[in-house]
Amino acid sequence: MEPLTQHTGRVVPLDRANVDTDQIIPKQFLKRIERTGFGQFLFYNWRFDSEGNPDPSFELNQERYVGASILVAGVNFGCGSSREHAPWALLDHGIRVVIAPTFADIFYNNCFKNGILPLKLPPATVDQLFARIAEGATETLTVNLEKCQVQDGQGFSASFEVEPYRRHCLLHGLDDIAITLQKEDQIADYEANRPAYYRTSVEA
Repeated sequence: MEPLTQHTGRVVPLDRANVDTDQIIPKQFLKRIERTGFGQFLFYNWRFDSEGNPDPSFELNQERYVGASILVAGVNFGCGSSREHAPWALLDHGIRVVIAPTFADIFYNNCFKNGILPLKLPPATVDQLFARIAEGATETLTVNLEKCQVQDGQGFSASFEVEPYRRHCLLHGLDDIAITLQKEDQIADYEANRPAYYRTSVEA
């Protein structure tokens, strides 16, 4: 997993509440066995019309937001099913940071496990960001996870909090497997020193 210490990127607004995981990545696209390739289907039912043509009114299709890597959204982002494909689709599309007042718990946890920072800011601050993006005052943001600060260099600045363990994992690019492998020597020692009768009975 790629570490995230500081990220600067173009911002795209999605001023909608209760965006669920089926809207993020519709169920018909959950057939891949890899974690990659889902970005093309991100927000599919909003990005494309019934004939598969891009809908120019949807934010991610607008030229000013092309290449955005920071998404600003409404409350309860990522609600619905527990599908881990939702952060996979966001990451594959290039989104590294999602800013919202609140997130659904499972989606929030899945983001950290896949290298995305789900950044919580107060509702009034998120509304301020939506207004600044709309008027063109905020086009890019710099998110500093080491200092827990986000700013646009044009007058907007805010502090945020992240649980220390999750912050540590993102800063060092550690998913669950990588964390386990940090104790590889201890695991090997344990396996080598297990009683012979136990090894024989289990391996048999």
